[in-house]
Amino acid sequence: QLQLVESGGGLVQPGGSLRLSCVVSGFTLDMYSIGWFRQAPGKEREGVSCISRRDASTYYTDSIKGRFLISSDGAKNTVYLQMNSLKPEDTATYYCATFGGDYCSPYRPNEYHYWGRGTQVTVSA
Repeated sequence: QLQLVESGGGLVQPGGSLRLSCVVSGFTLDMYSIGWFRQAPGKEREGVSCISRRDASTYYTDSIKGRFLISSDGAKNTVYLQMNSLKPEDTATYYCATFGGDYCSPYRPNEYHYWGRGTQVTVSA
């Protein structure tokens, strides 16, 4: 059974940092590309970043480029999202999800299949 479990969310002040983790089970990271998405209350789900299974190429959406960094650790079956210089508009529930292709895009959430339950990130003074 494929599972993804996010953790690492919390309350942080503007300008602060958090590192989210997505621990996967039932598969290995060379089988799926992994994406990070977020959804704020009353807003549509938004892509954040993804890392490709083929060669670990990384992709970022414009709203977080230069502030967030995605990485993976195959030995731990974990994908990370390091979030720096956080802003109040980054407040959302963050999800990780699987994509079956070699190369991913964070702009097409409907192409992702298995999803975790999410972890809440709140950026507030």
